[in-house]
Amino acid sequence: MAPRPLKKPTQPVAAPPAYSTSLEEAGRFARVEDDGHVFLIVDGAEHAVGQYPDATRDEALGYFVRKYDDVVSQVALLEQRVVAKAPSSDMTKTAKHLRAQVGERKMVGDVLALEARIDALLEAISGIEKAERAVQDELKAKELAAREAIVAEAEELAGRDPSTVQWKASSTRMNELFELWKAAQKNGPRLGRGTEDALWKRFRSARTIFDRHRRAYFSQLDNDNAEAKQSKESLIKRAEQLSESTDWGQTAAEYRRLMDEWKASKRASRKDDDALWARFRAAQDRFFEARKAANEAVDDEYAGYLVAKEALLKEAKAILPIRDLAAAKKALQSVRDRWDEAGKVPRADMGRIDAGLRQVEDAIKAADDENWTKTNPETKARTNSALSQLEATIAQLKEDLADAERAGNAKKIATAKEALAAREQWLQMLQKSAQDFS
Repeated sequence: MAPRPLKKPTQPVAAPPAYSTSLEEAGRFARVEDDGHVFLIVDGAEHAVGQYPDATRDEALGYFVRKYDDVVSQVALLEQRVVAKAPSSDMTKTAKHLRAQVGERKMVGDVLALEARIDALLEAISGIEKAERAVQDELKAKELAAREAIVAEAEELAGRDPSTVQWKASSTRMNELFELWKAAQKNGPRLGRGTEDALWKRFRSARTIFDRHRRAYFSQLDNDNAEAKQSKESLIKRAEQLSESTDWGQTAAEYRRLMDEWKASKRASRKDDDALWARFRAAQDRFFEARKAANEAVDDEYAGYLVAKEALLKEAKAILPIRDLAAAKKALQSVRDRWDEAGKVPRADMGRIDAGLRQVEDAIKAADDENWTKTNPETKARTNSALSQLEATIAQLKEDLADAERAGNAKKIATAKEALAAREQWLQMLQKSAQDFS
């Protein structure tokens, strides 16, 4: 059965892109008929690749060369992952898929060499997978040792004489051990149901014994309530003395220190502690409410400055869209010169006002960067160099065409005309790019 013709694009065909595999090189592996049928040659045998009708031979060949280049690119990417020893995950599946694509013989290029590369990839990936399994086994061994260390430390805490235990630190550590256990169970490698269950039973038993000893100890804390109340009464007195202060910054810092001391102090009974906290909190509230009122008064004063800043922001936004970069930069600088002199604005408006000016600044910076890119002498030089080389090539092709016409060689005439037409199209594209730098 003849290969099914490919649908010809309805839009005009642009200048052909550069190929990773040159058409001259690809021609060693293919035969192209006048009607666009392309055949791949492998070890002397031809394989029908497909048809690209209503096109030149180079266009038909180039279509299937691009398919080959696409697979080559994917193989190269996979090779980079292998060299970088990236996680194998789907590498084998990807390599096998690429191997199957090449085996279909629906592309043009050195498919035997490409298949050899893919086969080498599969072997290398197999090695990576073996190494990953070895790493996983090592991780499991380390995880088992870490879990056993958690259990052993929990059992050691539970086995201490309750009268010698520092309960706050020990309780914190027991909670840390529990968090470590949960994190290991959630994120660590699996150790097997039997192993994990046995370790968990030991850990749970140690925590139960520890909690029982802790409850017994804290049941004796009633004698400490008087000391705790006295300490907190002292903090309340200091808080009440500070409540009338107008030194907002220093006093707020002192309240933070008082709060830290409060948190670090011992707890009284629930009833006493709640009442003490209410008094301490009330002293703080008087100070912070007074500070809030003072800040609101300042904001009222700054409201007049807000009008000036709003006007400057409106002036800055009028710069956009940018039509004359130099004029825009000058106008923005004028706004900046007057910005700080306009005064502060209420805190609630600071973010909005500053963001509005930044938006204009960012737009001008982006325009400035774009202008630099277009006028970058290095980029312009590279474009001019490419133009010179292409013009020299076109001149040589014209000479080749003239020689072929004098010799009456129809085949060379056709080849020279096709090559000349392609280079002239590329020249037009480069000339257009060069105009952007002028």
